[in-house]
Order: sequence, then C-alpha cells, then structure tokens
Amino acid sequence: MGAVTEKGKCYCNETIKYFYEASGKNISDHWSTRDYVIVSLGVTVCFIVIFSNVLVMAAILKNRRFHYPIYYLLGNLAVADLFAGVSYLHLMFHTGPWTIKLSVQQWFVRQGLIDTSLTASVLNLLAVAVERHQTIFNMQLHSNMSTRRVFIIILFIWLVAIIMGLIPTMGWSCLCDLESCSTMAPLYSRSYLVFWAVLNLLTFSIMVAVYTRIFLYVRHKSKQMSQHTSQIRHRETVFNLMKTVSMILGCFVICWTPGLVLLLLDGVGCKKCMVLLYEKYFLVLAEVNSFFNPIIYSFRDNDMRRTFKQILCYPCHGGSDQQGNSGVHFKTLEQENCKSRQAALTDVSNGELITRRGSEDIPASSENWS
Repeated sequence: MGAVTEKGKCYCNETIKYFYEASGKNISDHWSTRDYVIVSLGVTVCFIVIFSNVLVMAAILKNRRFHYPIYYLLGNLAVADLFAGVSYLHLMFHTGPWTIKLSVQQWFVRQGLIDTSLTASVLNLLAVAVERHQTIFNMQLHSNMSTRRVFIIILFIWLVAIIMGLIPTMGWSCLCDLESCSTMAPLYSRSYLVFWAVLNLLTFSIMVAVYTRIFLYVRHKSKQMSQHTSQIRHRETVFNLMKTVSMILGCFVICWTPGLVLLLLDGVGCKKCMVLLYEKYFLVLAEVNSFFNPIIYSFRDNDMRRTFKQILCYPCHGGSDQQGNSGVHFKTLEQENCKSRQAALTDVSNGELITRRGSEDIPASSENWS
C-alpha cells in the first residue's frame, strides 16, 4: 500500500504499477466482467459522439445560413466534443489490464487528452451562453461579433484547454511526492484535482448565472408585452425558453456534477468515499454530455435538422441542395414580440371591422365579394 518516500526524490523512471500500488488503486493484468462492461459501454458512446459531431460540422460547412458567430461557436463545440470522443476512445484502448503496460509518459498523454478535450467542451458551452446573452439583450437574431473576434475566442478556448492538459506533465504531479498522489489518477497531485474540479464548477456556476439572467429578462419582457399579445403566445414564449434552459442546465448538471464532486472528494483525501467504485461510470457519464450537446444546440434547429437529412440522404436526392425556409431555433424576444404584435393588430382590426359592419347591418363577407 503506502510507499516509503525520500524527500526531494523523484520517481520518473518507476512503472505505472508502482504508482498505482502506492496510491492504493488496484491494477490488474487480467480482464474482469466489469472491465468488459466499461470498455464496451465506453466504445459505444465514443462512436455515437464522433458520428453526431461530425454530422454537425458537415452541416455547418454545407449550409451558408450557418455562417454566423453562433454557428461558428457551435461548430467549435462540435470539434471539441469530437476530440473528446476520440480522446475517450483512446482511453478505452489504454485502460483496464492495458494500463499496466503504459509508460509514465504514455499515461500522461492519455490523461492529458481527456483533460484538454473536456475543458474545451466546457469552455465552448460557456462561450455559447455568453453569445446568447449578448444577442437576446441586444434584441438580435445573430451577434454583431466579427469573424475575427469569434476566431480569437475559439483560439483562446483551445489555448486554455491545451494548457490545462499539459499542466500535470509540466510539473504539477506527484512524481516527486508520492504522499500527495490521488487515488483516481495515481500520477496526479490531489491539489491539481481540486484545482481542476473547482475551475470547472466555477465555469458551471457562471453558466447558471448567465442562463438565469436570460430567463428572468425574457420573462420580464414577456410580462410587459402581455398586454399587447394573446395570453397563449405569452405562455408559449416563456415555456419554450424555460424548456431550452432547463435542458441545457439539466444535462450539464447530470453529466458533470457527479464526476466533479468525486474529483473534489478524492482531492481532499476522503478515505471513506469509495471514489474508485464510481470513477469509471462517472467518467462515461461526463462523456455522454458530448453526445447531448449536438442534440440541445443543433438538432433542435429546424434548418440544422433539414441539412442533416440532406447529408444523410445525399445519394437518394442525387446530390441536390434543397433550400427551405429558415427555421432557426435561436429566436430573440423581439421576433416573438413582433409576431405577437402582428397577431394582436390583426385581431383588433378584424374586431373593429366586424363591429363597424355589424352596426351597419352589413354581412362581413359581402365586401369581400364586391
């Protein structure tokens, strides 16, 4: 179990088995039923994640209607989730009994890919939330951000994600301090796990604040406009926003919170928390978020869904590029209010016309035929 260490001595040339045994994490060279279940489930999720995000990227490249900041960010989110799928697939083929065959450098590469991809995915989610905040509060369908600014944001996202993936390799590990090694990631320092978990939880908190402010703002505006609109349309506007925000936040909470809490518990050295019992399952759950992202942010867009059908049915249509009416999912309050005002004015006009004609005792349909 516990290894006797010398102060100031590093163990860079030791085997992976040495670190796992020192941290108390079981490592075996034979396959168990649990290993088969985890790998099978993980590989299946990876292929679904890869396929769905490739489809999103192809749709954005194919349809010129998607050449706006929000779709550039969605495309980058798809790239991050695609990278997460590939990274996790790499992990699946270097886990279980395969782990014992890895060198220290290979182990850091395996974990670094996961850290980079998941960090990029989370930061992209935050960028999408901020973009939606800007457009809704400015009463716009698309952001006024220039293409250059969008790509600077994308570059910044990947720069931060790559740095986060390289930090343990650059020194924030327990190679020179076995007593600080975590249980879930035996070569990582517990302090790094706390740092990474807290940073992601902070990002999540910002997302919650942004979407909550969006919802409160739209609900406030909807109440102001309710006197000019029908009650049904007012309720639909609030309900649709609540549904979308609930899906975004609910998916993130369900997929990420268990794993982040587990990392914190391991980071603070909780001995009674049995983190290893849930580790791999929570990692699969976090990866599933990369599968839900295309559904929430893209598949609910009518234009995006129509483009998907064109791509998947390309041989059937002989490569024809059918363009339909835009059904962009990301609508602003101004659009909804505009439609509502038009409907209200129509109702008022019809009511005045019927009343006026009724007072003249003239059938409403006679003028239409004159």
